[in-house]
This record gives sequence, structure tokens and C-alpha cells, in this order.
Amino acid sequence: MANHPSAQKRNRQRLKHTLRNRAVKSTVHTQVKTVHAALTANNPAAAKEALARAVVALAKAASKRVISKKTASRHVSRLAARVNKLVAA
Repeated sequence: MANHPSAQKRNRQRLKHTLRNRAVKSTVHTQVKTVHAALTANNPAAAKEALARAVVALAKAASKRVISKKTASRHVSRLAARVNKLVAA
């Protein structure tokens, strides 16, 4: 347990940041899942629309440093490749 005031404040901040980061990550996971669902259903229009929303969610999470920029970039790249492959087929 934190005893010093500065340590107590850091603990309070940690709790707030953890909740905020968890909410952002949950949003990202949900958006990515909708892209995967559209890909599984072989629906190019829905996949493109879901990809656009997922890219925004990933970019926001990266800008807030919830996930690293390279992780966001990797996810966007892989999702876009799969969507483009579906659209081309």
C-alpha cells in the first residue's frame, strides 16, 4: 500500500488510466471483430465500412498511446490486405 502522498496520487492516476485504457482497447477490439465478421461473411461492402471505422479506432488508440503506433499500423495493414483481397475477388 502506498504511504507517501506522491505514491498515493500515482496510484489514483494509475487506476484512472487503467480504466480509460481498458475502454479504448475494448472499442478497438470490437471494431476489429466487426471487420473479421464481415470478412467471414464474404461481404465486401460491410468489410470496407467496418475497416474504415476500425482504422479510426486504431489511430485514436495509438495517438493516446494505449497501443503502440507500430502495433496499430500492423493491424491496419493486415486488415486492409484481407479486405482488399475480398473486394478484388
